Amino acid sequence: MIENHLDLFDLDAEQREILNQADRFGRNELYPLASCMDDDEWWPDEAFPKIGQAGFFGATIPEKFGGAGLDLLSAGLVLQGFSRWNHAMALSVVAHDNLCANNIYRNGSDVQRARYLPGMCDGSRIGALGLTEPGAGSDALGSMRTTAKRDGDHYVLNGSKIYITNGPVADLVLVYAKTDPAAGPRGISAFIVETDTPGFKVAQKLVKMGYRGSQTAELLFEDCRVPAENLVGQENEGVGIVMSGLDLERAMISPICLGIAERALELSVDYAQTRKQFGKPIGSFQMVQSMLAEMYMHVETMRTFTYRVLAAAAKIEIGDGGRGDIHMLTAASVLHAANTVNKVLDLAVQVHGGTGYIWESEINRLFRSTKLLEIGAGTTEVRKMIISGELLKDMPRG
Repeated sequence: MIENHLDLFDLDAEQREILNQADRFGRNELYPLASCMDDDEWWPDEAFPKIGQAGFFGATIPEKFGGAGLDLLSAGLVLQGFSRWNHAMALSVVAHDNLCANNIYRNGSDVQRARYLPGMCDGSRIGALGLTEPGAGSDALGSMRTTAKRDGDHYVLNGSKIYITNGPVADLVLVYAKTDPAAGPRGISAFIVETDTPGFKVAQKLVKMGYRGSQTAELLFEDCRVPAENLVGQENEGVGIVMSGLDLERAMISPICLGIAERALELSVDYAQTRKQFGKPIGSFQMVQSMLAEMYMHVETMRTFTYRVLAAAAKIEIGDGGRGDIHMLTAASVLHAANTVNKVLDLAVQVHGGTGYIWESEINRLFRSTKLLEIGAGTTEVRKMIISGELLKDMPRG
């Protein structure tokens, strides 16, 4: 007899309240910014301090460092609520809060935590992650050319990073560089680089198709002298930080997709009820009903899988990740979420017809967001390689 475990996928009262609070804040504070952010690639300087003051940063960081002391699922619920109303801001939030702040908490020293995390949790300092380089996409570690050479009490960084979310507005960047180039991926180290450090420069701000309000840049390091005390973890052990961080990142991207899909379904239902053709609402036509039903199915499957993987990823120990079931599961989560939100928005634009094809419409803004998360944090193809690699790891070779 198969037991009913439906309750395992439900949120408890505290989790529902976190989602509801994030939804209200997103609707009241972030949604009014969304159109201008998209139209002009504008960054509202007041947004991060407001988010911090409202207590939404640092869900995974203990209270003594300024965080909320919750868990990864709670952080994902914040992203889900924000993404319903301003997905560009949600993307900047996850780069700041998960990729940078949570990485510093998990892998940094107490001195580094005390110095950087309180400002990141109150929104007065913006963080970013510097991994991808020009000419190195899916092979980010093997093709890394940015170097860090020890010089007394400093490391001297030279190189560049590209497609860096929050790059133009960041106060600090968690940067990966090769400290032992001969060791390949095993010679990588992580550094906290404050962006007012001489030798750091934003080379160019990048103009994107979607998530336009989330600022993205190419960064340059030209004899950038970083204090040795800003080394995160041990020298040449950055690959472990990268891999565990990527698993958490993939788990945290899925709720962004979920929030976007939820909003698209809501807009489509509203449109189907109000838009009239042949003297009746288009929602009375079976073909439109079919599309709405399919969208609903996709949203609900995204929801259960997203929550399940967030709960599992919350248990990743410091230094773990990058292998085993959780590596496969997080890859599957974002693979499913990114592909599925694409399907949902394709149907949503179809329901909206000509209105959905107009740049200024909200549904068009959501549609233009869908491709990024099939590419970022490891492409769809890389995610499939991760999953199949874990499934076939015991297969005889040769």
